[in-house]
Formats: sequence, structure tokens, C-alpha cells
Amino acid sequence: MQEATKRSIFRWIHIVFAIPIFGYIYSPFENIPSYAPATRFFFVPVLALSGLWMWKGHLLRRLIAKKSARSRANAPTAEMT
Repeated sequence: MQEATKRSIFRWIHIVFAIPIFGYIYSPFENIPSYAPATRFFFVPVLALSGLWMWKGHLLRRLIAKKSARSRANAPTAEMT
């Protein structure tokens, strides 16, 4: 998958999961307790993780690539006997 496609997917996830948070903030006070747990424990973490991935995901991908390259270089090879 191309990087532009991944970036677009994460951007749309971030936008879609922000909508319930706006509803939580701007809804009448009487309606807040009905969906507060879903907002706190599902929508906010997904929003935070997708935002962090869009912001610093390139560093995490680089770190993962270095570790996998290092583990492949240190892996024992099968010797022909």
C-alpha cells in the first residue's frame, strides 16, 4: 500500500472519530452520561493514536525497519552439511 493511501486512511479515521467528541462537548448536559464511557475509553484513545501516528509515525516506521533489518542480519543461516 502506498504511503499516500495510508495517510489518507489515518486522516479519515481521525476525522470520523472526532465527530462523537464534538457531540460529547456540545451536547446538553443531561445527555452526556449516556455516552461518556464510549467517548472516554474508545473515541479519545483512537483519536489520540491516529493523531500520533500521523504526526510521528515516520519515526516509528523507521525504528521498526531498523530492528527488523538488524534481526535479519543476526539470524542464524542454515548451513549446508
